Amino acid sequence: MTFAPNATLAWGAGDVAGGSRAGRVRERCETVARAASSKLGRGTVVLGVDRLFGLADAFVITSGSNPRQVRTICDEIERQVKLAGGGGPASVEGLGDASWVLMDYGDFVVHVFLDEVRRFYDLEGLWGDAEQWTWDDEAETLQIVGVRQP
Repeated sequence: MTFAPNATLAWGAGDVAGGSRAGRVRERCETVARAASSKLGRGTVVLGVDRLFGLADAFVITSGSNPRQVRTICDEIERQVKLAGGGGPASVEGLGDASWVLMDYGDFVVHVFLDEVRRFYDLEGLWGDAEQWTWDDEAETLQIVGVRQP
């Protein structure tokens, strides 16, 4: 399977400008990705799972190299989402050992992993049919990867 980089994705630029729900979710996901990047989160991606999973529109996935960094990334995500006008997460799971922290914001779910735990669970592979966006540190924006084609 390959990704079609020019595919029409649910979160196009017009969605953000038009103030649609998808646009608001994308803006929040960009806030999360920017926050993770500011604390050196690695490999940050956003999966548009709205067509595949009825409980959330997107997953934001990032990772850190040690539990302290994972916790720091989570703290910064929560702080930045609140500063951007969003509320706190409805629930947070996994902060105890900080190998996989899940932050549930309702419309989107944030997964912050230790690197080796992320490789083991491979959510990107599990949700391979989802639209995928990657965080571009230089441009400070999400870039389309595409959708997997059969």
